[in-house]
Amino acid sequence: MSGVNRKGGQGDSGTGTMSADESVSVSRHRDAWSLGHRLLVTIPIFIILLGVLVTVSNLTSVPWKREPTEQSIATLSPDTAVTFDNSQGLPLAHKGSFEVESHTVVLDIVRPATGEVQHVNVLIRQPSDPAGVETKHPAVVFMHGAGYGTAENSFGDVAQDLSSAGFVTAVLDKPVWSTSDVNRDYLGSAKAYDQVVEYLRDQKNVDPDKVGLYATSESTWISPYVIKYDKRIAFQLLLSPMAYEPRQSLGFFVAQDFSLVGANNGYQSIVRRLFHADTTMFGNDTLDFPMDLPQAYSVPTMVVYGSKDVLTAQVEGLEHILDSAHRSGNQNVTVRSYSVANHVLRLGDEAETGTPFADDYINDVVSWSVGTVSGLKQTSEPIAGTTIRQSIAVPVELEADRRLTVYGTIVNASMMVLLVVTLLVALVACGIKIFRVVRHDRAKVFGFVRGFGGELSAIAVTTSATLVLFAAGLGQVIMAVVKLGWGSAPTEDPGMMYWSWPVIQVVSILVVWAWAHILARCIEVAQTHGLAQIPPRKDAIHDALHGREPVFASKRFGRLFFWLVAAAMFSVLLFFAFWGLFIF
Repeated sequence: MSGVNRKGGQGDSGTGTMSADESVSVSRHRDAWSLGHRLLVTIPIFIILLGVLVTVSNLTSVPWKREPTEQSIATLSPDTAVTFDNSQGLPLAHKGSFEVESHTVVLDIVRPATGEVQHVNVLIRQPSDPAGVETKHPAVVFMHGAGYGTAENSFGDVAQDLSSAGFVTAVLDKPVWSTSDVNRDYLGSAKAYDQVVEYLRDQKNVDPDKVGLYATSESTWISPYVIKYDKRIAFQLLLSPMAYEPRQSLGFFVAQDFSLVGANNGYQSIVRRLFHADTTMFGNDTLDFPMDLPQAYSVPTMVVYGSKDVLTAQVEGLEHILDSAHRSGNQNVTVRSYSVANHVLRLGDEAETGTPFADDYINDVVSWSVGTVSGLKQTSEPIAGTTIRQSIAVPVELEADRRLTVYGTIVNASMMVLLVVTLLVALVACGIKIFRVVRHDRAKVFGFVRGFGGELSAIAVTTSATLVLFAAGLGQVIMAVVKLGWGSAPTEDPGMMYWSWPVIQVVSILVVWAWAHILARCIEVAQTHGLAQIPPRKDAIHDALHGREPVFASKRFGRLFFWLVAAAMFSVLLFFAFWGLFIF
């Protein structure tokens, strides 16, 4: 019987005569490539794929000028004390001269751009005057750095000390409205702080012409606009000022800190691409907030740095401040640099409660403030303390790159979408498999043939694990940079921050080779099935699509899943290429 011959390969006579289908199958098996033939096809595919990825990495690379390195400014004296000529014998207050009273008021701060209102607590500290004595005191408004500081948990020690030296101080909840760290409204914030300045001017115990600013870090992008809007600002104290626009300032400190924590140089490619992003595409122009205001340093100014500050470009920043002040006609700029102090002039980890200021910092700030509002002439050196240093140049060449941003957005978004879709399809497949096992149904879900299922799984797991390693390595770098910014010392052994990059590079090359091998096998199977010839064998394409002669899967669901996984994994390789992992 013909049916018996097709199944058993043996007729009634037992002669072992093969059917026509079996004859074709044996013929195709004989047409299978040898190992050498398969290798000769795999190698050029591997070279092409790797060449594409290397080309992408190089085309998306961004030049970065780090020279000059190790800049420094020698101070005129190691003594940070601030002194004035008081030959007239004016009575000058000092820390502890007054008892301090405090109370809290609530102000409605309006965001001009949107009309949003934030109910802001303002903690007022003021010197306690004798009963029946009305004294007009100078005043200071404190301006927050990054984060979400409140009136209660910010500037408490320095505000208390200034108030005990005769100043009315105002510490407010940081005005943020509905913004986040990445889309702050700096112009609106300037108006908000100036509203508090005006509130102090209206108080009976405040001299309206002697109200100044105390700004630190991020708020030094805002203080120039307060001075621009309010011509009556009397003075300003700037801690670790950011003298350049956010894109350049942030690019500087992230690049510097990646090196300080011991991260592999490869991670610098991420910094370069990140700070060339054109964020205006997403409605955010914070990175390019303009900072070159002539009047920014037109009032008496005290600039303070810590030698352990890893966030601020001190040498070029100070040169910029001095140049701007002189161009505006202001020669009254006092600079102090304190050894061991960090970005906020503390002597240790800022995240720990009670971390003290640098030894003489408070006394120097109080002395400068009292002497300045008293109109005295300073007799101490204008630039004093420890030598001011800077490790690398400020990347002033940084600018938005629209084409790079568009391509990067497409690559990163495509990878995320494909990975999510692939994961959902895999979960559906697991659900189907479990359902069939419960029903004792042995039907295959994917129907992979010739070992394609195993190879696909191995590549998917390897590529996904590499992506996780990349995220873990980058995450460790970011956490180390954050701790460094808080004042912690970098670890002696960078660990994953260093070795993860070359490991990812090696694994990525192996993944590219594995994909080249799979594509070569697809070509081999297509040829043996008559798909690769011109014209294709009659009905070959139809049979492959309908699973009668499958190339890599007999089930339509399996063929869909194969190409989905292939697209997702290749998108991961393009993601790696965009961030510079294929630059060797």
